[in-house]
Amino acid sequence: MPASAALAHRKLTQTEADEICARHDRLRRAKPGGARAVFSYANLTGVSFRGRQLCDADFTGAILAGCDFTGAALDHANMFAADLQGAILVDASMRRADLRGVCLRGADLTGADLFEADLREGSIASLAGEGGLKIMEHSHRSGEANGAILVGANLARSKLSGVLALRADFTDAILKDAKLIRANLKQASFAGADLAGADLSGADLSGADLRDAVLVGAKTLQWNISQADMRGALTDRPAGQDVSSLPYEEMLRAHAEWCETGGRQGKPSSFDNADLRALKSIRGLNLTALSAKGTVFYGLDMEGMQLQGAHLEGADLRGVNLRQADLRGARLVNAKLAGANLTEAKLSPLLIAKDRLLPANLTGANLKNADLTNADLRQAVLTDANLNRANLTGASTRNADLIGASLDGVRGLWRAQED
Repeated sequence: MPASAALAHRKLTQTEADEICARHDRLRRAKPGGARAVFSYANLTGVSFRGRQLCDADFTGAILAGCDFTGAALDHANMFAADLQGAILVDASMRRADLRGVCLRGADLTGADLFEADLREGSIASLAGEGGLKIMEHSHRSGEANGAILVGANLARSKLSGVLALRADFTDAILKDAKLIRANLKQASFAGADLAGADLSGADLSGADLRDAVLVGAKTLQWNISQADMRGALTDRPAGQDVSSLPYEEMLRAHAEWCETGGRQGKPSSFDNADLRALKSIRGLNLTALSAKGTVFYGLDMEGMQLQGAHLEGADLRGVNLRQADLRGARLVNAKLAGANLTEAKLSPLLIAKDRLLPANLTGANLKNADLTNADLRQAVLTDANLNRANLTGASTRNADLIGASLDGVRGLWRAQED
């Protein structure tokens, strides 16, 4: 068989693709007539797989340009060296998928889950006359993501070493512990992205947008950030008054004592513009009426804290654990709460006098990817807040002010308003 025939792409229609998907679904549900979906070396240009359950499917070397995979389940799928140029993968689940050598040029992966996915370089070779080898290539290089849109995508612990992703959009993406060794990321956008613990050794980020990105614990040996915009990026360096410069632990205890004794003992403390990350945990403390404007709490364990009426304007609370925290009447104007755990948190009004309620104020707050499951947001002011891809399943939002709020990909909100 000629080498060219071995890699010829057979054209499949939408109907043929649907039949293969139906058999895969029967296999998944242990029904008679089931068979694994195998699309290897098929030409599926423009075919829709929207919402399909295709975990473990085989797309090796397939042409998937312009395909619609919106909301599809592709966990553990084999897409080795597939052509995904211009494909729509919005909110697709691709956990631990094999994406080595894929071409993602211009693809839209907004909100996609690529946890532990492998996007390293890779290529398919076949015999090509006289015992030689021929590398299969798409119209653009495989192993590239130039211009790809990965806004809010979950790429935690993914493998992207050596990837070519010029001008790709990783805005607000989660890249914790991702491998980006020697990746070409020139002029890419990582604005607001979480790169904590990521390995960026030897990566080229020249001209990249790293505004407000989290780079805590990131490995940056020999990386290139010439002309990159690093404004507001959170690194291992103190971002404010360091914990070591003041007795913060004593101050916290004194403030908690002041709250618990009604002011008879202890004293109120101000933590404005401090960096408290080194404290690791302050869970369960009573810090009612705390003043911590512009304070960095990133990654702290604050579960069960009492923060009624606290002044947290502009505070950095990204990635914090605020599960079951009492934030009634708290001022969180322009606070950073992206990725925070606010499960069962109280953000309802605080009774400060007879017939006088103080609502929680989250005007302009960034709550992207925050978990607000079963949270109490009644009457909360969320004007101009960013709730993109936040989880409000089971949350109460009765009479909450959502004027101007950004709600792209938010989950559970409409059900919450009905309850």
